[in-house]
Amino acid sequence: MSRLDVVNSLWFVGWLAAVLLLFGLGVRLPLQPRLRRFAAAAYTMGVIAAAVAIAALANVALALHDAHFDLTRERVFTPSRQAEQVVDSLDQQVKLTYFYQAQDPAGKRARDMVEVLGRRNPLLRVRTVDPDKQPTVAETFGVRIYNAAVLEADGRRVQVMGTDENQIALGILRVLRRRVVTICFIEGHNEYPIDNFEFHTHFEGLAGHSHGESGSAVVLMRGHGAGRMRRALETVGYDVRKIVPATLPAIPTECAAIVDLNPRTTYLPGESEALSAYLASGGAALLAYDLGFVIEARLAAALRRLGLVVDQDVVVDPLDHYSTDPEVVAIPVYEDHPITRQLPLAFFPGIRSITMTAPPPGVTLAPLFRSSVQSYTRVIRTVAEREPADGAPTNPAAARAGRHVLAAAAEGTWPGATAGGKPFRLVLIGDGDFASNSFLPYMANADLAVSIVRWLVREEHAPSVALRIPVPPLVLLTKRQMQQIFVFVEVLLPLAVVLCGTVVWWRRR
Repeated sequence: MSRLDVVNSLWFVGWLAAVLLLFGLGVRLPLQPRLRRFAAAAYTMGVIAAAVAIAALANVALALHDAHFDLTRERVFTPSRQAEQVVDSLDQQVKLTYFYQAQDPAGKRARDMVEVLGRRNPLLRVRTVDPDKQPTVAETFGVRIYNAAVLEADGRRVQVMGTDENQIALGILRVLRRRVVTICFIEGHNEYPIDNFEFHTHFEGLAGHSHGESGSAVVLMRGHGAGRMRRALETVGYDVRKIVPATLPAIPTECAAIVDLNPRTTYLPGESEALSAYLASGGAALLAYDLGFVIEARLAAALRRLGLVVDQDVVVDPLDHYSTDPEVVAIPVYEDHPITRQLPLAFFPGIRSITMTAPPPGVTLAPLFRSSVQSYTRVIRTVAEREPADGAPTNPAAARAGRHVLAAAAEGTWPGATAGGKPFRLVLIGDGDFASNSFLPYMANADLAVSIVRWLVREEHAPSVALRIPVPPLVLLTKRQMQQIFVFVEVLLPLAVVLCGTVVWWRRR
């Protein structure tokens, strides 16, 4: 319960005390006092007037100080905690006008939720409007659809469509954003495109397609894509653009952070130098290098100076994995870092390990998450060596057992850079599939991807709201469940039919 609800509850206690006082006075006061006729009439009218005044004032005070109590276990009538945190953190006035459809249960619930949020903080001024009853108000705001919220602050206006209070909370964060934060996605190396349709497409010419080692050379980047991640970042309020470093003299300074998601071809030496110069000047980068990608020698040397080495292998985790594939590593427990706080399980379809060594002075290096103690690695060939037409077997190198770092974060002064400059931030992860259209909406993959970007642009302490990306409903089964279904459907049911037929034949013969 919020502080405002506590104050309003005290008002309710005062209202109850006033009602009890009125009842006590009514019991004690004589009904027919021994007074003259006019004095008795005045006495009676005075008692009535006082009772009505006390009751009216008490009810007005109670109506102006409404408290919200939700006794349901699922908190059906309460906004999400993240939306409440966003509203509680307001330090300036925000106007919220919500246009709901009275016949829509979801719209009516959203109306109630924004009204509850408005009572939490007086800086959030909430107004709910039924466009059917007040069409002029909707025309004034330019709203032509139901269940839309218009948010205003400091002359800025944001419109949010939907009935989810989390989306409205994200709109509040967007309307309060005073600066443009640009996230630049690198292109030119067959990375996941960010402007594609948000669906999952593969080249199905080979059997046994997966996102592990055997499938990493088969996935078509153009159809796979990262459009969902782009939309998720835009929903938070970031400006997203594409850059091709090979065509630029340097990485633009307006890029608050750069993201390279699953490149397939090696950088040019000049691109590696541009990336190093950008980080040395205080830039930030998310480098998601998937299986088989060959890191250019100059960039590999720069990462090695930071204490990071990306291994040419694939991690297999028989203990913690998603579904039935041990190469789809699942992470139930994270290392302590601002990026990974309060994150639930995430999974990575085919991920390589990262070796961490001692960082240089001025650089802080921290693992984000590791595989389980039962995991091991297997050396793999590069993308160029694993073309679909090449049927050569995977290099059977010896496995390295034990826990392995799968992602690491580095920050501080770039080695060799001028002291006193802006510190860089870098996140290196051995997988890019986790942020693709296919896997971003599931588990905590979207939360992890957005949390990484928020940390890179130094907004990790600002209020955050979990993203809800709509996906088709799926039924995910474990290997044991699939085996049980197979036995029941393919074995027991046919045998039951044969048995029933045999019984009928035996009784009629």
